[in-house]
Amino acid sequence: AGQQRSLREIDADLRSGSPMNRLLQGDVGSGKTAVAAVAAYGLAAAGYQSALMAPTELLARQHASSIDVLTQGRLRIGLLTGAVSAKARHSLLAAVERGEVDLLVGTHALVARPFSWRSLALAMVDEQHRFGVEQRFTLREAARASTGFDPHTLAMTATPIPRTLAMTVWGDLDVSLIKELPPGRHPVQTRAFRLDRLDEPFGIAESELAKGRQVFVVLPLVRESDKIDLADAERVYEQLAHSPLARHGVGLLHGQMKNADKQAIMDQFREGVIRVLVSTTVVEVGVDVPEASLMMVWHAERFGLSQLHQLRGRVGRGAHASRCFLLHDPNCGQTARHRLRILENSNDESNSYVIPTSNDDDDDD
Repeated sequence: AGQQRSLREIDADLRSGSPMNRLLQGDVGSGKTAVAAVAAYGLAAAGYQSALMAPTELLARQHASSIDVLTQGRLRIGLLTGAVSAKARHSLLAAVERGEVDLLVGTHALVARPFSWRSLALAMVDEQHRFGVEQRFTLREAARASTGFDPHTLAMTATPIPRTLAMTVWGDLDVSLIKELPPGRHPVQTRAFRLDRLDEPFGIAESELAKGRQVFVVLPLVRESDKIDLADAERVYEQLAHSPLARHGVGLLHGQMKNADKQAIMDQFREGVIRVLVSTTVVEVGVDVPEASLMMVWHAERFGLSQLHQLRGRVGRGAHASRCFLLHDPNCGQTARHRLRILENSNDESNSYVIPTSNDDDDDD
């Protein structure tokens, strides 16, 4: 119902004769990409092009793939990321300029170097708070250059930052809401655990893996640091690769890996060859693995509420009941524990902008 309502609002904007400036807000997994795909399809039917900018290559690839499946190949889709070779980029952008691409999905590569469009009329930005004002402005300027008029713009987010919320109140930004989750989805149960008491969370992880489910383990660092005493992905990966979990297949993923290696690991995880994925926040957005039922965030006190909410959204995307464990330093302060309690008690990130009135430490939970 939320998708249909949002599409009616977007359709009215596209037909109004004035440029749309709309925020599409919906929780992680609520189906915002499908709404964006239908909007792009409507513009393509009228002879115009659309752009969809995403913050990571993994998310851009997933958007291109899922939209192609959704539209059953009726939308001519291109993918532009920093990993595209110079030859392939030249060929793709020539097709864009000839009007042979209806929807160009990409990362920052969409605005890194200027290129020509045939008729860009809709600029869409996913996880819009991850982009700067100038980057979004560059995309709109490209549309003006190709059509001569201000483009329609659609921003999408699951985690509206305070500046975005302020724009909806005092700025010229309309809002469409998707409040429902798709049928069959269950709210993710969230619990906080101390890092010196891991027997219970790892026992639950073993139980989930025994059922054929999959597990994310997210760390704040790629490797050990001399400056910060935190667990890191490489060391935890080595520990788990030599633990009882190893029989389920353990993989490592982080942003410093080559794109081909990252894609290979993600493919193995999606296919179930690897069922425990140790990662950094490179999986924060866009990773869709329906069999993943447990997210374990190490040093959760080091992450922002939006990041934690996005990470929690990587599970619960199938029919299985899912959990998110926030593993925190037992010596973290009262403010950090208060923030983790907010996540434990709420599945709606927009209700999470609350801070305690005191920084004094309280007793351990």
